[in-house]
Amino acid sequence: MTDGPTYGFDTLQIHAGARPDPATGARQTPIYQTTAYVFRDADHAAALFNLQEVGFIYSRLTNPTVAVLQERVATLEGGVGAVCCSSGHAAQIMALFPLMEPGRNVVASTRLYGGTVTQFSQTIKRFGWSAKFVDFDDLDAVKAAIDDDTRAVFCESIANPGGYITDLDAVAKVADAAGLPLIVDNTSATPYLCRPIDHGATLVVHSTTKYLTGNGTVTGGCIVDSGTFDWSASDKFPSLSQPEPAYHGLKFHETFGPLAFTFHGIAIGLRDLGMTMNPQAAHYTLMGIETLSLRMQRHVENARKIADWLEKDDRVEYVTYAGLPSSPYHDRVAKICPRGAGGLFTFAVKGGYDACVKLVNALEIFSHVANLGDARSLIIHSASTTHRQLTPEQQEAAGAGPGVVRVSIGIEDADDLIEDLNRALNAATK
Repeated sequence: MTDGPTYGFDTLQIHAGARPDPATGARQTPIYQTTAYVFRDADHAAALFNLQEVGFIYSRLTNPTVAVLQERVATLEGGVGAVCCSSGHAAQIMALFPLMEPGRNVVASTRLYGGTVTQFSQTIKRFGWSAKFVDFDDLDAVKAAIDDDTRAVFCESIANPGGYITDLDAVAKVADAAGLPLIVDNTSATPYLCRPIDHGATLVVHSTTKYLTGNGTVTGGCIVDSGTFDWSASDKFPSLSQPEPAYHGLKFHETFGPLAFTFHGIAIGLRDLGMTMNPQAAHYTLMGIETLSLRMQRHVENARKIADWLEKDDRVEYVTYAGLPSSPYHDRVAKICPRGAGGLFTFAVKGGYDACVKLVNALEIFSHVANLGDARSLIIHSASTTHRQLTPEQQEAAGAGPGVVRVSIGIEDADDLIEDLNRALNAATK
């Protein structure tokens, strides 16, 4: 779309980044199923490889279908650029890659998806990186965890699995005071419910597999660059501020300014890590985003109704949905997620672990899968699946204890979903 009027979210989710195909006039973004692109001549090829000209070289780096998705997500998030990759986990590594070195650490929230906790507590050790896990409701603890080797602060806007909402403005102030980028996983909220950059985030990561695609068909990830961080303000981020040997001493921040992180993510991250999104996945995700606002409205509407019903049920110990007035995070909804608290939360079943297993097995409409953000309603017993690899203490800290199930509320008829849960709770607690 051209510069000019400021368009609304519903318009941008359909049009941002997309233009009719110049060769055929096709209105829907084509799937450019190609590995490579013909250069105009030798000078053109050299300019592309030297980062002197923007264009397409090889689909590990850039692809026209993926480029549309990158521009669309960046626009919806209020960023200057984005890099898409193969999964949400890939996006997290890609986000940290330009920032970290052996011996450096990231300060991370205890309330994270179990796979992220494992990636940060175990896998990144192989790179010589480490993570410090802190309760982000305790800002003093966050400040205390930051040391001279810290290179990023990481949290989720709406935490998976409990649906907890992070006070992003407060955390961003802590990160800013320390001269560090704040990275926010916005998967559970999507830019329709929350735009972390508006609250001080430097980078936003997504598992596009979830709500952005919305149909459970493809995996993908995305890192959105706010363009607001001064990578040259200190010597902490040499990958972005110092000469890059692979590009004849080019300095990414000096050369590309606000787009330094984006260009580095493509020219170094995708080039060398190779965690590329395929064009068909980008196409499915683009089609999903076209209805994002409509789906998120229904997710929120259904979640509110079902969480309220569950909270009043004697077979349920508690519900963690931030949209409930009883939630300690309810006051943050209007500030951080003004359009609603999302469609993800947990609830504890009386009877503990065994009752949760019976509940999951008795459901008919809810699908028992390791995913969230689908148009379909989904359920999982995190302690025996997605968070199984964590210690009991880590499970409790993440809101995934043995007596808790996570639900991702879909866009079906809410009364049908309530009746399905009612039948299953009878089977689980009789």
